[in-house]
Amino acid sequence: MDPRQDRAPTGDPWAELRTRVASEVASRLGALGATVRPADLEREIAAPPEGMGDLAVPLFRYAKPLRRSPQDLASLLADGFPLGRELTSAASAGGFLNLTASVPWLAEATFARVFSAGDKYGHGTAARGKVCVEHTSANPTGQLHVGRSRNSLIGDTYARVLSAAGYSVEVQFYVDDIGRQAATLVWIWSKPGAQWPASVREKSGVDPDRPRPEGMKPDEWRGKPYPSASEVVKQDPEAAREVSELTARFERGEIPPAEYRKVPKEILDGVLASLARVGVHFDEFVWESDLILDGSVRAAVDRLSRTPHAVREEGGALAFDASSYGLPKDLARVMITRSDGSDLYIARDVAYHARKLAGFDRVIDVIGEDHKMHFRSLVALLSEMGFEHRPEVMHYAFVNLPEGKMSTRAGRAVLLDDILDEARERARKEVSLRREDFAPEEVERVAESVGAGAVRFHILAIQPDKPIVFRWEEALSFTGKSGPFVQYSFARAASLLRKAAESGQGDLLAGILRGETRYLPIPDPPDPREVELLKSLSHLPALVTAVAESGSVHLLALYAHEVSERLNTFYQSVRILGGETGSLAFRLALVAAARQVLKNVLTLIGVEPLDRM
Repeated sequence: MDPRQDRAPTGDPWAELRTRVASEVASRLGALGATVRPADLEREIAAPPEGMGDLAVPLFRYAKPLRRSPQDLASLLADGFPLGRELTSAASAGGFLNLTASVPWLAEATFARVFSAGDKYGHGTAARGKVCVEHTSANPTGQLHVGRSRNSLIGDTYARVLSAAGYSVEVQFYVDDIGRQAATLVWIWSKPGAQWPASVREKSGVDPDRPRPEGMKPDEWRGKPYPSASEVVKQDPEAAREVSELTARFERGEIPPAEYRKVPKEILDGVLASLARVGVHFDEFVWESDLILDGSVRAAVDRLSRTPHAVREEGGALAFDASSYGLPKDLARVMITRSDGSDLYIARDVAYHARKLAGFDRVIDVIGEDHKMHFRSLVALLSEMGFEHRPEVMHYAFVNLPEGKMSTRAGRAVLLDDILDEARERARKEVSLRREDFAPEEVERVAESVGAGAVRFHILAIQPDKPIVFRWEEALSFTGKSGPFVQYSFARAASLLRKAAESGQGDLLAGILRGETRYLPIPDPPDPREVELLKSLSHLPALVTAVAESGSVHLLALYAHEVSERLNTFYQSVRILGGETGSLAFRLALVAAARQVLKNVLTLIGVEPLDRM
């Protein structure tokens, strides 16, 4: 373990200052006759517009009881406001008290925390409870396309952020192996090749009596018959009966789980291999069929049948009247079982969520926007069952192609494997041109990392509830707001620090990183680009906390780009090595802190930090 991580201070460089400001303002308002809780005031402090200071205290709701205008109250508080070593000015702006931080104070506060915390800078220090994040949960029927992988990248990033914020996080994949889609594949692959319908053999191009072709992933091979087999099951009543009987036999225990799950498991393994290329991993896989076999679904159905809004349909089907939960009239009748007593998908989903809610303080689902009504129905059922807390949801919008919605069934989809292969090839060309000194194996390693980072960053940089029109030229751009640009900025900072060590500044740099060398005085006056970069670096802890609560993971990608852009502007505006001797320690500290911050935020968004590229 890095010994720096055992030393304080940690946390948000601005936290203590906000607390002091809130206490001082509350005291002054109290002297004027207002009743103010400092903690409430602290939560209201925000960042003012660019160029108007660093902290803005809104005074509108306190002005009226004091029979003053917000502007007059702000001016009164600004006059004689104690600045101390942290602040350089206090001014009124409309109904706000705007305060400007001292650059030397901010440098010391930020650098001390960055270098003491190291890879943990930006992370919370207090335990905050157990969280379950469920994402991806793709039906095991074939390869993953980029549209579905948006779910994976959002969920994986959010899990990383929650862990950094102090939560104990478990990431789950819910495997729907008993539904009609997966069962159709189990059914077709359970038959000898001679019994496959001719249309399935012809359209899929699969010979089930021969081994999987070399180099073909299992999710592609096992998933090839799905579209044509699904059509057969829809059109042929006998085929549909066979699929239903197959699942019924499994539920009765006549087919061992390992045998039934062989095909879904192979497909899942292929999907996970694709996701591993973009750094997505899971802690637990919950098989839907297990919830049936262990009685969890039956217990959930029995519990629902005894709730006040349970309804028995003519014929015996169990339904639930959710009209009192605000569902639209045409969707307020939620069917839980069929007339023969067999359960429907939502019954299994209730059983799964009942298990999660019993074991975690927070339960978070990442699901597509087309599942909004299903989730509302789910929450209504869980509420009726008496669960004290509810699952949270992160909806994401679709990934579209220029010609329309991405769809595997319609043949309009870009597979994740294909986009990653293409990204790697483009990255290989770029790296080979830029780095003739790289050995072939290093070119390959960097190309894989840069390609995966390009795809991951491109998807994460868009607000989750906003649709993405997937265009290759934007996803794989190696300039501008992109993963490769952020990776390159990190590598550039690492390179400059190596050059500093090689030019005789190694001891100075080591002392800075250990917190033993002072990096003051700073240039007087400091270059505006230095100040902008410093302020960006100071905001990571607050951003991590905000994203952990809001789920707005795109803000981390935008922040990574902001730091990279300001770092590169800083390079262009000041001379670091060979510049003013009095500025060297400060500027080396600024580069070292930027490198650490970029490393930390890249890790949070799942993009590999590269020292050389």
